[in-house]
Amino acid sequence: MAVRSLAALALAALALSVAAQTPAERAATAVKKVDGTFIQANVAKTPDWPSYGLDYAETRHSKLDQINAGNVKQLGLVWSYDLESTRGVEATPLVVDGVMYVTASWSVVHAIDARTGQRIWSYDPQVDKSKGFRGCCDVVNRGVALWQGKVYVGAYDGRLIALDAASGRVLWHKDTLIDHARSYTITGAPRVFKGKVIIGNGGAEYGVRGYVTAYDAETGEQKWRWFTVPGDPSKPFEDAAMERAAKTWDPAGKYWEAGGGGTVWDTMAFDPALNLMYIGTGNGSPWAHSKRSPKGGDNLYLSSIVALDPDTGAYKWHYQETPGDNWDYTATQPMILADLTVDGKPRKVILHAPKNGFFFVIDRSNGQFISARNFVDVNWATGYDAKGRPIEIAAARQNDKPGDSIPGPYGAHNWHPMSFNPATGLVYLPAQHVPVNLMDDKDWQFNKDVPLRPHSNQGWNTAKFLNAAPPTSKPMGRLVAWDPVAQKEAWGVEHASPWNGGTLTTAGNLVFQGTADGRMVAYDAKTGAKLWETPTGTGVVAAPATYLVDGKQYVSIAVGWGGVYGQATRATERQGPGTVYTFAVGGTARMPAFVEYRAGKLLQGVKYDTSKVEAGTGLYVSNCVLCHGVPGVDRGGNIPNLGYMDAAYIENLDKFLFKGPAMARGMPDFTGKLSMADVEAIKAFIQGTVDAVRPK
Repeated sequence: MAVRSLAALALAALALSVAAQTPAERAATAVKKVDGTFIQANVAKTPDWPSYGLDYAETRHSKLDQINAGNVKQLGLVWSYDLESTRGVEATPLVVDGVMYVTASWSVVHAIDARTGQRIWSYDPQVDKSKGFRGCCDVVNRGVALWQGKVYVGAYDGRLIALDAASGRVLWHKDTLIDHARSYTITGAPRVFKGKVIIGNGGAEYGVRGYVTAYDAETGEQKWRWFTVPGDPSKPFEDAAMERAAKTWDPAGKYWEAGGGGTVWDTMAFDPALNLMYIGTGNGSPWAHSKRSPKGGDNLYLSSIVALDPDTGAYKWHYQETPGDNWDYTATQPMILADLTVDGKPRKVILHAPKNGFFFVIDRSNGQFISARNFVDVNWATGYDAKGRPIEIAAARQNDKPGDSIPGPYGAHNWHPMSFNPATGLVYLPAQHVPVNLMDDKDWQFNKDVPLRPHSNQGWNTAKFLNAAPPTSKPMGRLVAWDPVAQKEAWGVEHASPWNGGTLTTAGNLVFQGTADGRMVAYDAKTGAKLWETPTGTGVVAAPATYLVDGKQYVSIAVGWGGVYGQATRATERQGPGTVYTFAVGGTARMPAFVEYRAGKLLQGVKYDTSKVEAGTGLYVSNCVLCHGVPGVDRGGNIPNLGYMDAAYIENLDKFLFKGPAMARGMPDFTGKLSMADVEAIKAFIQGTVDAVRPK
């Protein structure tokens, strides 16, 4: 009894000493202790959330059970925090010792006192907002990494920045880009493995070559870089892996001129016991296999999981999920490391649900294929053979006429994180379908702007026409509980829309997920029964985190509608700034005010020449459609639909296109890219399209 009393007194004294510190002092001491030993030790009870996926295995499974299926109905808001952003928020908050670090759009970092919701500091990397067009999928950021007193963030413009955890002061920054003439970006969260900060880049829609780079966490010195696809074969290959990969590409396509793709823009994981780190690689550049590699070939290492030595970056093994990618079927979606019993034998596995619609189980020690089964409807393959190759449907590559790709390039599962609960044996997966009709562009040339080529005047190089004919498939969004051993769905929940948030699962038999229609929901992890929900105003795309502060469990979610789907469409009538919501049992704080989307009437009264509508159609597609959607047809997302603007905006469209005021919010400058005659044609298309869809 005396020993227990002394221990209790010591813990109470420690709590008092922590509480006596200022938030900045707590930030300084909290992050100093974060290293590999801390991250691995945290797994036992998970009181903190020190890395993007909670642990090196990226399970997003918390051992906390104070909040559970029995009391989750008593959850209430404790505090909310304004991220002061209007674009997509995709970050999972990291929390150590009651100090939270989270990013908003434009790579802005916020340090927050998780006890009170008060700001400790914020850091804005001052990304040039006029360069927002250099990324396909909104000006988002998925979060930070913590290590020995530092906070690491990848800025949208390609810088990797180390900040002092206590003050937000810049300690060092590195330019990660190999070619500033090409549209590389960073939207993913860095990881730190064995004292090295690992970061990849995005940009495969624009014509870039993928790679991943490791920097010394203390000094920022580059330690290694591994390219995902081969470069110009007339030059020496960087390593034996690139030499082998080049044999799977047809040089007649001069794939290196359009980069080849394979960007590492999201998922990474690490197995300390095997001393292997894992990356997922992206789509081909261009998308069309026939243009990228005319005689075919697997095009390694596109759409693959690749194992690397974290010390040297040396290639160890790969498994390619979509050989000869032709549909933007990236393998960059979050992976989870797990130990499962398969066919009566223990296996160290990777669980993966990429864009292509199949759920994969592969051996993480050697890349051996174990199983794959589709978790949504697909129309490009009937399954995978015993060697792990897809059994393709022949028509899937007959792209000389429009056809629905199922899943479409938004993916059956995109970047939204999934989670794995070892108690239930289930993976909780945001599944979806966004209809898109694809057709090869037989006349495509790299970097050639032609009307009707989607965003070709913004640098897109897909060699595909999008929706050359109206899609016939139906949109879908679901939460799927997937059994990776049986390879089948255990339960599912239908959502109102695609593009729902990532998941968190806990030892309290719970699954948390935010939804596109503006809710945060808790489900029974075994049955899928809805146990609790609360409004969040705008739609949710990020994943929640849970943690302890002073012995009490909290759940936090960063909310801000956006991402590539959320730029031009939405599933809620409310909007607002990016916001962090934090909940606990018994919370009684009031929700911030939600703002209704401006109802907006259909555009009317802009004078135009009907003979210019056709020309305007092509110009709108090659410049505007992927951000603003179809005027009067789409409803607008975090970027307004031009069919609902006041007439004065469209009448003075040139004032916004040429060095206009919206550049400060991410609008590109079209000076030198469009003429006044082009502007008049675009205006004709906007008003003409609205007039065509206006209810009679």
